[in-house]
Amino acid sequence: MANTLNLLCQAVTPWPATTSLHSSTIKFSLSSKPLHQSPPSLSASASGCRCSWMEVSATSHINVSTNGRRQSHVYSVAPTTPAETSSVQNLFKFICAGPLLDKVGLTPEKVANSIDKWLTSGSQLCRLFQLNELYLNEAQKVRIYHYYIPVFIWCEDQISRHASMFKDGEDVPPLVIGFSAPQGCGKTTLVFALSYLFNVSGRKCATISIDDFYLTAEEQGRVREANAGNKLLESEYKGRGDRADPSTWPEIEGPLTAILFEGWMLGFKPVPDETVKAVDPQLETVNENLQAYYDAWDKFVKAWIVIKIKDPNCVYQWRLQAEQAMRADGKPGMSDEEVLDFVSRYLPAYNAYLPTLYSEGPNGSDPNRTLVIEIDEGRNPILGS
Repeated sequence: MANTLNLLCQAVTPWPATTSLHSSTIKFSLSSKPLHQSPPSLSASASGCRCSWMEVSATSHINVSTNGRRQSHVYSVAPTTPAETSSVQNLFKFICAGPLLDKVGLTPEKVANSIDKWLTSGSQLCRLFQLNELYLNEAQKVRIYHYYIPVFIWCEDQISRHASMFKDGEDVPPLVIGFSAPQGCGKTTLVFALSYLFNVSGRKCATISIDDFYLTAEEQGRVREANAGNKLLESEYKGRGDRADPSTWPEIEGPLTAILFEGWMLGFKPVPDETVKAVDPQLETVNENLQAYYDAWDKFVKAWIVIKIKDPNCVYQWRLQAEQAMRADGKPGMSDEEVLDFVSRYLPAYNAYLPTLYSEGPNGSDPNRTLVIEIDEGRNPILGS
């Protein structure tokens, strides 16, 4: 696997210097890795991992492709337990009970005034995930009306604020919204749903992952050689990915309204040396080079969504579920032992950097333009502390 220090011990490829966010055509690099061996990004949460809120069984699936990138598999069939979403009044009450309502600046009155928009967005997401909107179970209702639509409305507000900073007649560059969240917690499915809602409403957006900026396999090899003995840098050959040939990079036609940028360590910032030493002395090299990521990535992000987890050890269980589901479907997947080894390479970074991310926000972020979403072990939003 492309592990912690493959990413962190030297600056990866930044946004291309020749690419302006005003450009009508933007070309993005993509990782070229087998689905089951790639670092967590678009293949991590939607592919292989059967999202429990979507499915009753795995008898059907749809192929999901985002801007020509790696395909994900979203499983769903009509639920067997109906919920009363056919009643607009009941749905209104359900929406108003959501844990994110206050965080995204909504009130029951605002929801009532925009209920048609909620109904439309809900129908669109049901169509996307092949769900029957009249027979949603509780988990599906929560994911759509307590999570995806409130976050979509928050993103719309951020886009409006961004556009207001420019004068009439000026070109408005796309707003870059960063999504920082550990592997397996559902950020990729969230980004996919948001991208769909933007596009069906006539606002084009692009989605990218930190995977698209990983070092090449040759560069990763040099990093390992330069840091011999650092177990966080050691990995078998099958775990090392490479960047796709530039001729295969997808081109996105502008103008774009937003760029949705997601990654497991997006927004991490250096912490005191004694902090990383207490977690794992091998992280010192990471810490020394972490600030370079502000100039490479973070400074372009003007609005942030941070998905907060209570216990980093959840990552192991989520990844294990993903790999077991892939193997059950006859696809190549890591063994349970390989999953444990893989996740163990990320946990030191989570333990060192997540506390600061949660208490101070991402590197260079504006607290007024940062949405922190705390989720439970089922990946659903909860009322945070």
